[in-house]
Amino acid sequence: MTAPASHVVLTGATGQIASLMVRHLAARHRVTLTSRTPPSAVRPPGVRHVACDYDAYGSVVDAFRGADALFVVTADPMRPEHDRNVVRAAVEVSVKHIVKLSAAAVLDGAAHDLVTTWQRSNEERIKASGIPWTMVQPRSFMSHAFGWAPGIRGRGSTYALYPHSRNACIAPEDIAEVSALLLGDSRHHGRSYQLTGPQALSAHEQSAVLAELLGRPLVCRALSPGEARLRYLRRYPAAMADALLASARRQLAGAKAHVTDTVERLTGRPATTFAQWAADHRDRFE
Repeated sequence: MTAPASHVVLTGATGQIASLMVRHLAARHRVTLTSRTPPSAVRPPGVRHVACDYDAYGSVVDAFRGADALFVVTADPMRPEHDRNVVRAAVEVSVKHIVKLSAAAVLDGAAHDLVTTWQRSNEERIKASGIPWTMVQPRSFMSHAFGWAPGIRGRGSTYALYPHSRNACIAPEDIAEVSALLLGDSRHHGRSYQLTGPQALSAHEQSAVLAELLGRPLVCRALSPGEARLRYLRRYPAAMADALLASARRQLAGAKAHVTDTVERLTGRPATTFAQWAADHRDRFE
């Protein structure tokens, strides 16, 4: 094993995974967070936040300069130039290890939607860069349930397309802990890790967990594909909405129900259950 990286850079600093990783890294490393927007909160000692224009290659190089290891989160498949600039800059500044937040769907040969093909391309680009790499491939984040909060508070309802289909969703906190363990550790070079929670749950079952936690009844209402697409279009371009519908159809077919023990193998503790995660975030649903 190599010595821990002294300077780590986390892209996507405004996202939940990079933000959660700070608590695991700040005591052992010098940490730089990069994002498109300026810092919005006070950071712990030793942690700096750099505004980075991922469209501008020079800005990315400046943000990464001096980094030993890089955690890569990119969030917009409609802007693939961001991903190209990130990898080119990592090569230019001689980063020694890249940990990439990808997705479990890249392992599914039947998945050909926009988001999955974009993530596959990102993985291939990193693997071809010559920089030692590690891929983190999680299932759906448990925190997607936060989208139900207004309906829970206002109508006692949750809404889902195919509400009885199951997904082995994972707590973002678990993804962050695993990613922090991998970053800068040569034992994990050239490896890919599929991360899931400890059980596959449906939206209906998650709603029942939340109902018990909150002590009041909740109804999980089914959306039609057309209704779901209209909801997606409020936030995303049409190509993204169609990718999410394709993803939901694969979930209905059982493609996302497989459970791994990767979190426990890497951290030495069981993966967080949805009930545990929801209890930790109860205030977001009340």
